[in-house]
Amino acid sequence: MVRALTLAGCPVHEVLERQTAKLARRLVRGFAEQIPLYRRLPKEELDGEITAITEHNLRLVSRMFRDGEPPTRAELAPLRESAIRRAQEGVPLEALLAAYHLGARMVWEHLFADATPADFDDALAANRLVLLYVGSATAAVCTAYLEERESMLSQEQHSMHAAVSALLGGDRAALAGLRLAPRYLVLAVAVDRHPDEGRRGGAVAGRRKLRRIRTALQRYAAEPVLSALDTSGGIALVPLSGADPGWCEVADLAAAMGKAAGVPVWAAAGFADPAGVPAAAKLAEEVLEVVRIFEQPPGAYRLADVLLEYQLTRSSEATEVLAGLLDPLLDNPDLLRTLKAYLDTGLDRRRTAELLHVHPNTVDYRLRRAVTLTGLDPMDPAHLQRIGAALAARRQLGHRR
Repeated sequence: MVRALTLAGCPVHEVLERQTAKLARRLVRGFAEQIPLYRRLPKEELDGEITAITEHNLRLVSRMFRDGEPPTRAELAPLRESAIRRAQEGVPLEALLAAYHLGARMVWEHLFADATPADFDDALAANRLVLLYVGSATAAVCTAYLEERESMLSQEQHSMHAAVSALLGGDRAALAGLRLAPRYLVLAVAVDRHPDEGRRGGAVAGRRKLRRIRTALQRYAAEPVLSALDTSGGIALVPLSGADPGWCEVADLAAAMGKAAGVPVWAAAGFADPAGVPAAAKLAEEVLEVVRIFEQPPGAYRLADVLLEYQLTRSSEATEVLAGLLDPLLDNPDLLRTLKAYLDTGLDRRRTAELLHVHPNTVDYRLRRAVTLTGLDPMDPAHLQRIGAALAARRQLGHRR
């Protein structure tokens, strides 16, 4: 049988049991004085539930002083239930843990303030038990709190997705009870895969990336952002209360999402009132598709940025004809690759040579061969437009195939 710990010859658990109610009130006053969040809680909550769970913790510590055994799952159940309620109330986890650590310190200081050298062994044993209690309580509280927050976030995400679906579908019945913004920045977003997503625990890395993106989005809005995003992208509706922001601000938002995610992010954007969200979202998704097909760099895009490419993605007989203008080069891939690089560098032969790792004279030779075979000269403005359109058409047809 384990010997109960004593202090000045008196069992410590008996001292604590006699003072439980009074000490609990003292601890709660300490919480309110030293933890800002507890200072703002209603008095009835401090005097009621907070004091009650504090008394339970004191009884738990008292039992440990008596038996020397760690807390059981049943004894920790009230701590888990209390943590769930604090999560529902929005009490930060750090404030909750601060209360447990502060309470343990205050109990220790109260009980052993007058300990003498003769009490050293039992005081040391009691200290180990207090540390065991803090570890067990912290684990139980954190697990229950985080599980509840995860459940709440899942419910919030479900409600958010329902709101986005209603807006995108123009479902007036579903929108009837929702508080809508006068205007929305409508974003179609594509997100690269983070390297950590390919490793063990990749699902966690993906969720963390998504949470950082949502946080970056929310910083740009006073009201909650509505989003239907997964780890590869999706749709986000950023509420606007005043005039539509300038395009520089939209570009900054796309850059902020990329920085937060730690991977490239592409965003196609438009502005719309609630009734116009379905059309704006459809156009944004089409623009984003064009941006990705034509391998544009990460950033923010609007229709005006990809007008030619967008038009070429609208299927027509002209697309096939345009692509066919460069068919004479298919037997010599170097010619087609050089022509594309030449246009991509703004007709800079030296830069083209650097990109292809060849001599500038080689670039000149290949361009002359391309002109001979196709009859299209990039130095002729009219021909240049047709070459650009033909290259874009080939890329579009290649994507479809």
